[in-house]
Amino acid sequence: MVGQSPYGERRIINIKGGAFSGPRLSGRVLPGGADWQIIRHDGITEVEASYTLETHDGALIYIYNRGLRHGPKAVIERLSAGQDVDPSEYYFRTTPIFETGTPAYNWLNGVVAIATGERRADEVIITVYEVT
Repeated sequence: MVGQSPYGERRIINIKGGAFSGPRLSGRVLPGGADWQIIRHDGITEVEASYTLETHDGALIYIYNRGLRHGPKAVIERLSAGQDVDPSEYYFRTTPIFETGTPAYNWLNGVVAIATGERRADEVIITVYEVT
């Protein structure tokens, strides 16, 4: 917690790792990234995360993921208290951008994507959709 700033409450959350899977790639989220958040005075949380994926075959993919999370005050208070809350009760959307130098995954460099987020007590689940 950085604390209150002129823009709102600033938080920096370290990304410790994780996993990802989908129809065209899978692997792990490497530790070392972070999510820089600001809880604005209007109650909306701006998220801005940068992290690295390592695919099952060793390719590295950098992700810059920016978005918004908000909802009714009582729902956000339950999230802040560490309770699992049904994601239909709040809005959590991001726009990830991918960057890689691995030829097999160059297609990601040209993808426009949107994502839905789900904040759980001990993890965040991001479901990414390619806009076609």
